[in-house]
Amino acid sequence: MRAVVLRRYGGPEELVAEEVPDPVAGPGQVLVRVAVAGVTFVETQVRADRGPRRAELPVVLGNGVAGTVLAVGEGVDQALTGTLVVTTLGGQGGYAELAVARAADVIPVPEGLSPEHAVALLADGRTALGLVSAAAPAPGEWVLVEAAGGGVGSLLVQLASAAGARVVAAGSAAKRELAASLGAELTVDYTRPGWTAEVRAATGGLDLVFDGVGGDVGAAAQGLLKDGGRISVYGMAGGPMTTPDPRVKAVAWPDTDLRELSRAALAEAAAGRLRPVIGAVVPLESAASAHAAIEARTVVGKTLLVP
Repeated sequence: MRAVVLRRYGGPEELVAEEVPDPVAGPGQVLVRVAVAGVTFVETQVRADRGPRRAELPVVLGNGVAGTVLAVGEGVDQALTGTLVVTTLGGQGGYAELAVARAADVIPVPEGLSPEHAVALLADGRTALGLVSAAAPAPGEWVLVEAAGGGVGSLLVQLASAAGARVVAAGSAAKRELAASLGAELTVDYTRPGWTAEVRAATGGLDLVFDGVGGDVGAAAQGLLKDGGRISVYGMAGGPMTTPDPRVKAVAWPDTDLRELSRAALAEAAAGRLRPVIGAVVPLESAASAHAAIEARTVVGKTLLVP
């Protein structure tokens, strides 16, 4: 099969498509013909060896895929064969034509939902639903969503707006129009000086911040919270994660099963209540260019690979 292999850490050019042996489903596993694979920012960090996770080389990156079950291993219901599923892979193996997953991790794709949308929601959807469940944005509250044009951020804008909150979407200039179309009442460019003053003037202070950037942006956003406000920290694309200060409340991740959160996100999308934003769909062999675009922050929403 064809797969994108990382044999040494470095830039996007280290992701090279080549022929590798076909994987085989073992006990408790299924073999999936990959229709589409997701690409994440964390995977660009792993590739460059500068993130919170490290891979043993050589490795095929990619955690989330959708496709058809071709075969099942010992102890797995044969009825799964031929089913369109979406699944995690334990952190690697997705940038390929075939992938092996634990049978316990696969989720049938709901009728009416495309494989592309299913993959876009698998991790980002459960993250967004979990964050909103824990932080509980309320009607009339001012809620800031950082990186609002990204996979998780675009979903947070929709969910907070649906809860009746007044959403401030912070992102680059190119992504503000998207955030407004998803329900944001105010959009700001956090790459420009003075964005915090703009937010404070419009809101008088925030009730809740979804901090998916960290670094200087996260710290500045936290400073906009009212005393007793809430901050939900879940990312560090801009530097170290934001440490909540004593005057605000740090929102903890909910004690909820991740697979059930993914199922819920897929069901919401199938019912038309949640829309993943897909910015780029590129061939498997173009994984390097996909990584480069994500690192340059030129992509809106989710980036997907198609074998």
